[in-house]
Amino acid sequence: MNRIFAWGVNFKTAPVEDRELLACSRDDAYYLLPPLKTIDGIKELMLLSTCNRVEVYGVAENYEAIDKLVLELIRLKGADVKIRKNSFFLEGDKAVAHVFRVASGLESMVVGETQIVSQFKEAYRIAKELGCTGKVLNRLYEKALRTAKRVRTETGIGRNAISVSYVAVELAKRIFGNLANVKVLLVGAGEMAELSAKYLKKLKAHLFITNRTYERAVELAK
Repeated sequence: MNRIFAWGVNFKTAPVEDRELLACSRDDAYYLLPPLKTIDGIKELMLLSTCNRVEVYGVAENYEAIDKLVLELIRLKGADVKIRKNSFFLEGDKAVAHVFRVASGLESMVVGETQIVSQFKEAYRIAKELGCTGKVLNRLYEKALRTAKRVRTETGIGRNAISVSYVAVELAKRIFGNLANVKVLLVGAGEMAELSAKYLKKLKAHLFITNRTYERAVELAK
């Protein structure tokens, strides 16, 4: 019998060093999803990777297939299998509820942040493009977005749209005061760093960027 499931690590279950081991870029998703989809018993799957979570949502015939998928993902990322002790696993209604909460920003480090919606959409887009989604995940995706919209329109959670980057910059302002012409070093050049750079630029801070990939740092600096 096919079952919907959610597996992964996030800021609630695993330290940042574990999450970094499984973190996936967009290119990683294109590389990882096809072989994971070929695992016997895996019917559908998508991979959501953000600064605070790496999670797989899918449909499988049995637990054995899910176990093989998890082990293969860990192997492909070059991580230690011990990372599983800091992971979570949900199935059925609990998995569906979790996906709804993630898409709505209720599971975010900063509750109500809006960045997760675009990240969720991008994760689904890639999975669908690669032929990894089907009737179940397609419907789950649509329902999750509808739920996220209702949460933002029918509650006060979206009244002050924020992100982790925004909170970080606001905290810096509270500590250091006026950031105009203040020298700020951004470590990393990912999505959060890019958002932080935009906020800091508006405040006329003097930015420096360091990143593992020089080209990406230069791209962000421009």
